[in-house]
Amino acid sequence: MDIIEKARELGKMIQQDERYKAYYDAKEKNDKDEELQALIGEFNLKRVDLNREMSKDDKDMERLRELDSEIKSLYGKIMANPNMEVFNDAKNAMDELLSQINTIITASANGEDPETCATQSSCGGSCAGCSGCN
Repeated sequence: MDIIEKARELGKMIQQDERYKAYYDAKEKNDKDEELQALIGEFNLKRVDLNREMSKDDKDMERLRELDSEIKSLYGKIMANPNMEVFNDAKNAMDELLSQINTIITASANGEDPETCATQSSCGGSCAGCSGCN
């Protein structure tokens, strides 16, 4: 049994999973959403402007506030886009699946039983009693 071959099998299984399909479909819809892509482009340009202004020795504080406000407004519009909402849900589900897979692989590499090692559904932020990230 070749471990790389098994990893490729796992990759194929991931691509068959409903969470992957939902993620991929949502990503494609985002990419084709011209309004969303325009907002993202504008958001990125404003971030560049903000970074440029912040790197100046004589920062224009009014301009910084203006750019910050514009960026927050654009971010809100982006996140309120229905396609982005679906994408974020699908991405979170996909990230959770990959996290569970990684936890099993890492725990197994650390000597734990692959059949019984714990997979946490999400990180609550407290590391007390958790060895998931180590």
